[in-house]
Amino acid sequence: MIPSTSEILARLVAEPTVSRRSNLALLDYVEGLLRPAGVRIERFAHPDGSRANLWATIGLAGSGGVVLSGHTDVVPVEGQAWSSDPFMLREHDGRLYGRGTADMKGFVAASLRATLIAATRPLKRPLHLAFSYDEEIGCIGVRGMIETLAARTERPALCIVGEPTDMGIATGHKGKRALRACCHGQEGHSALAPNALNALHLGAAFIQALQARQTHLADHGARDPDYDIPYSTIHAGMMQGGTALNIVPNRCEIDFEIRNIAEDDPADILAGIAADAETIAAPYRNRFPMACIEIEEISSYPGLATRRDAPAVRLLSRLLDDEATRKVAFGTEGGLFDETLGLSTAICGPGSMEQGHKPDEFVTRTQLDRCDAMLARLVTELETVP
Repeated sequence: MIPSTSEILARLVAEPTVSRRSNLALLDYVEGLLRPAGVRIERFAHPDGSRANLWATIGLAGSGGVVLSGHTDVVPVEGQAWSSDPFMLREHDGRLYGRGTADMKGFVAASLRATLIAATRPLKRPLHLAFSYDEEIGCIGVRGMIETLAARTERPALCIVGEPTDMGIATGHKGKRALRACCHGQEGHSALAPNALNALHLGAAFIQALQARQTHLADHGARDPDYDIPYSTIHAGMMQGGTALNIVPNRCEIDFEIRNIAEDDPADILAGIAADAETIAAPYRNRFPMACIEIEEISSYPGLATRRDAPAVRLLSRLLDDEATRKVAFGTEGGLFDETLGLSTAICGPGSMEQGHKPDEFVTRTQLDRCDAMLARLVTELETVP
């Protein structure tokens, strides 16, 4: 008997697959479900072997078919006030609570059930699953799997990324670059502070420059009205420096990000920020030759900008009987499937990101039922349409 989506979800939630931690027990459970049904499975492991991506296929070998994409990692629960064990699924008033229920184990569970159903049908086009690790820290894990698939001659045609959209169709999201600025000064005793170069002061000036760049983008940058924030954004999220109050700090680190709409090139935005960094540090070099602000990239992923008439959007419109589309504020792995594999890609999944990353995260049973219905129609389409 094929388990229900909520039964599968309970097993997935029970695995505390926080980013950078192992997801192998979860993948073992997934393989235990799929292999007896004849599903072909590959793993693409992290170099240290602690976690892996999973690629699964049911149906005829060859090109074409649809990929259901989901990540297996979740964000941490530390410091959050949960009403119950976050790694034990709890249902109340039609809501299923647990870490990852919305983001995005609900979709993963529905995809697994749909694959088990597809295994009983004579598909004319294959159905693929792409389950990744370490998505929450910059879409890092999926790249090894995608690069391997890109080297193959046979590829799928379409990709549905099941991030939570309340089962609406999303055609795009902004690209993201996560960056670190390291400000180098000269340490000294705080009683003689003017004789030293305070790296925190360099950092403060750098943050002011980021704010000025953001204001310029907001006032004069390109626009995409489909987004809640219709322009590219720059955000500083962390600043660290100093060891003691009576020591002028010689180092300061600032983690910041660029989230760009398709009309803006993030390299151009970063070039302007780098020029600002040099303008800040250069006047100090006569006295302090080490003065500089170095910028390095921590992670990045491309945006997604799928046309409304693209094959993936048309497919979802048929499955949902809904032609409305939107763009989402959060990032996904969709841009990588589009850019690297050339797959027509759209985003659609159960739940809302308003519930993601919060205590008492939940997905409603109604949303899961809608996802099950959509995927059942997908299986029928793969069975009947060559």
